[in-house]
Amino acid sequence: MSSTRHLEARPLSLRTVLMRGVTAALTSPARRKLARDLAAMRAKLRGEKPTVRYFHQADDPYSHLAAQMLPRLRARYDVEIAAWLVPPPQDSAAPDRERLRDYGLRDAARLACARGLGFPAKAALPDPEAVRRLEVVLADALERGRFEEVASAAGAALWSGDARTLAGMAAWASGQDPRQVDDILIAGQMQRVRLGHYLGGMFHFEDEWFWGVDRLGWLERRLADRGLDREAAAPPLAPALEPTPSPPLGLAAPTIELWFSFRSPYSWLVLPRIRQLAQAYGAKLELRPILPMVMRGLAVPRVKTLYIALDCKREAERLGLRFGKIVDPVGAGAERALAVLHHAIPLGLGEDFAELGLKAAFADGIALAEDAGLHAVARRAGLTDAQVSAALADESWRDRVETNRAALLDAGLWGAPSFRVSGQPAHWGQDRLWMLEDDIRAAMEPMRGYAPNGLSG
Repeated sequence: MSSTRHLEARPLSLRTVLMRGVTAALTSPARRKLARDLAAMRAKLRGEKPTVRYFHQADDPYSHLAAQMLPRLRARYDVEIAAWLVPPPQDSAAPDRERLRDYGLRDAARLACARGLGFPAKAALPDPEAVRRLEVVLADALERGRFEEVASAAGAALWSGDARTLAGMAAWASGQDPRQVDDILIAGQMQRVRLGHYLGGMFHFEDEWFWGVDRLGWLERRLADRGLDREAAAPPLAPALEPTPSPPLGLAAPTIELWFSFRSPYSWLVLPRIRQLAQAYGAKLELRPILPMVMRGLAVPRVKTLYIALDCKREAERLGLRFGKIVDPVGAGAERALAVLHHAIPLGLGEDFAELGLKAAFADGIALAEDAGLHAVARRAGLTDAQVSAALADESWRDRVETNRAALLDAGLWGAPSFRVSGQPAHWGQDRLWMLEDDIRAAMEPMRGYAPNGLSG
């Protein structure tokens, strides 16, 4: 089918009106409060003590970091913690699994250093036999009620490549029937699916999900709101990490590359902030737009889409950004926005159009697939209707996004938003801007021996 047909005008549709209404209701603070109150009431009627459910994946670096927080969480908050052992997510929930695994190693090392946790700076991917030994150890620890005590030490042996220690722990737990270990993994998977998620390293409390140490601060806020914080005056165990710009004296500021998608809600959360960060350091921001994942053949299951929308709403509130009135731009909306952006960039209007386009899709409920919506966004960015029409008639944007996609894969990543500075390793996710800031400062102070977050080598 001709790609030009995708860029033709679309009239305002009932689907657009319904979509922005439904998503606004789904992400509304009122609905969230009601869901939380109902979950707390159901737990109380069942006579349950407040319980945090934690889902641990043996070969997941982020699960290893999360497990180290369990004793601190139990000591600080008056809750029960129920741990479950789970297998890796299905392929549909973990696109480009090999790149994800490789990236997770270096990302977890940086994150651990910033959080005061343990993870080797040069960890290697474990072999399946070692992972199976760890699953045996953890399954045995669950049965004996010693998961929190054992998980950190056993995980450290796996990620540091200490095969002798891990083998010794597995030998001690050798009474575990392999079929029983599989049953424990299946039970964990079934519980995770029943409650509505797909990843490891996840915390669940009263119908709400929190990913690893990155979202542990939100869980802490929930527990505090329920009156469960034993040290209410103390700072949280895992506050959100954000840049704190203080431009150093040094060389000229570097260039920041930003890969983003018009269908990525996290791209909306990152774009205004990365622009501010670049401005604070005098850095050049190079936009590298890509097609949405589903338009590149990567699946995004419904349960993942739902979690991302609710997670983005929490994060948007923390960041002071509007979010929730959504019109999904997948298909024609994304293509039309990419075509206009391709023309806006050489005019010096690319950043404004990109930010306004993302805001339209995820905060204003404006359909980029429809002429009225696209033209309104373009005008706000400083583009004329004639320039928009010329952009929509030009197919050369496809070459740009394909070049950007190939560059992203070469950088070891696959999704949006991703970013890097001056050829350094790329980062993925709106909650990694503090890493980008470390890299900017390192690039601007090369003679001071600066190593981001204390990492070296």
